[in-house]
Amino acid sequence: MSDERPRGVLLGIDYGTVRIGVAVCDPDRIIASALETYTRQNEAADAAHFARIALDQRAVGLVVGLPLHANGEESESSSAARALAAWLTKLTGLPAVMWDERFSSWSAEDALREANVKWQKRKGKVDRIAAQMILQTYLDAKCPPHGSDPAPVAAPDSN
Repeated sequence: MSDERPRGVLLGIDYGTVRIGVAVCDPDRIIASALETYTRQNEAADAAHFARIALDQRAVGLVVGLPLHANGEESESSSAARALAAWLTKLTGLPAVMWDERFSSWSAEDALREANVKWQKRKGKVDRIAAQMILQTYLDAKCPPHGSDPAPVAAPDSN
């Protein structure tokens, strides 16, 4: 049995109702880097944007943050994040895994505060830094194929 982790670029996604943070990793899946904070517009514009990112980055998969309560139970945002993952999978054809993102936004905010980034500039960076943290913790966990979910996200049946 090989101890090698799979190769290929992954996109990390931090779900938000207004903004979506996006991160990317290197093809060897060692380092995650913040890519952007995307402000949602409408379904057509969002679809074009995410399809372009997936293509430009040559992504082979998605790691979508799963917002959970501190006790590990799912929240209303969990359903919305799962719906976003399914939509992105259908849009890009890329497999998605859900990854526990508890405290990622808080940790990103804290890191930016400690770096003395002013509040006005932190607002636009928190989501992409949270996406980077989500993706990095997934990489550090050796990229489990089902994320922190018992099963991968599948695109809704189009029948």
